[in-house]
Amino acid sequence: MSTAGTTVFLFPCDPLAPRRVDPEFAEEARAARASGVTVALIDHDALLSQGAADAVARVPRDAGSAWYRGWMVPADRYAELSTTLADRGCALLTSPERYRAAHELPGWYDTFAALTPRSAWLPSPPGRVPAEADLAYLAARLGGGGPAVVKDWVKSRKHEWLEACYVPDLADTRQLAAVVARFVELQDEFLTGRVVLRAYEPYQPVGEARVWWVDGAPALVGAHPDSPGLRPSPDLSAVAPAVRELGCRFVTTDLALREDGRWRVVEVGDGQVGGLPRDADPEPLFEALAVAGARGAAARPA
Repeated sequence: MSTAGTTVFLFPCDPLAPRRVDPEFAEEARAARASGVTVALIDHDALLSQGAADAVARVPRDAGSAWYRGWMVPADRYAELSTTLADRGCALLTSPERYRAAHELPGWYDTFAALTPRSAWLPSPPGRVPAEADLAYLAARLGGGGPAVVKDWVKSRKHEWLEACYVPDLADTRQLAAVVARFVELQDEFLTGRVVLRAYEPYQPVGEARVWWVDGAPALVGAHPDSPGLRPSPDLSAVAPAVRELGCRFVTTDLALREDGRWRVVEVGDGQVGGLPRDADPEPLFEALAVAGARGAAARPA
């Protein structure tokens, strides 16, 4: 039987009660069901530790097209998930290539280069602390001086700001090396890709805005999960063309207001794994995803 017109939302199960949605996503699952689509469960822990075959055991066969909404997944594991689901007759609406493009900085940086802080990264193996000389070379690519932020392709350690994130002056390569070393140590096995330096930009204390884009249109504009009490209203006129150029169906952009009054893109992410503030109403987002999912499902061959 054809399932070309169906859409399903895949949520992580509760590790303690695998037949129900993880409590962190229960409200989102309710909003998904209210939008008229089916909800199915995957085992996120099994996906990371055992592989996708065990993780998708509760996904019905021939389920149709699917959006994933849940915890962050490394790009290689996401690709495995996509292949395994396809074998069961369930096609993720975000391909592994598009997931990586939005999830990892090298995939989106060139598209947003005019809207985001200048960045550079090393081709050194992940998990290894770069030599001080290599860090000096990297700093030179950002001008050789001034403040910067250390991160990897996905995450920073902004909650350990002074010890593992912020570098007051790139010219001080000894301090730069110390901050990078601490960052690598704290990230440990979760370090994604390479060590990245991003030029520091001062922002106004109005909080970040997280914008959820579905098929190039803003479906929800809200607070960043780290500052839920601050709800700025960003100007999206410069960001929207870049989102459309990136070509990813479901993405987030985190925006901050620079001291000169310009809205800047602090981060881009795949919308499937971006956190919602606890007090956000998820219904508009899931309504937009349901419509986009049906549109994508209808385009698939029967």
